[in-house]
Amino acid sequence: MLPSASRMRRGEEFANAIRGGRRAGRPTLVAHLSTQGDPQAPPLVGFVVSKAVGGAVVRNRVKRRLRHLMRHRLHCLPRGSLLVVRANPQAASARSEHLAAELDVALDRLIGRRSPERRPHRPAATDGRS
Repeated sequence: MLPSASRMRRGEEFANAIRGGRRAGRPTLVAHLSTQGDPQAPPLVGFVVSKAVGGAVVRNRVKRRLRHLMRHRLHCLPRGSLLVVRANPQAASARSEHLAAELDVALDRLIGRRSPERRPHRPAATDGRS
């Protein structure tokens, strides 16, 4: 589970992250990150799972899965940041490995971290013609 001190609870925190932060979208989820919080505070994470994802049981299952995934990624977030993860309808049927990979891609885009197994981008080779 996500530590209690790292859970976003107030509506204004959700609004600040969504309106004032950067966004990274994937087919199963969209992540919003705002880094303009108190640098001494722990990062806060909130989840939005609408009725479009499914019924109450499905929505709660998706939230539990996302909370579990974020627990292992919390240390990557800057202190004082606000992160909102919004689940898309495809999240209901996505395998946990796929959901984790998409969350990693979204976080990579937002905080600019690079995975050690990822190769650096190389420019395309040119054939010498201009």
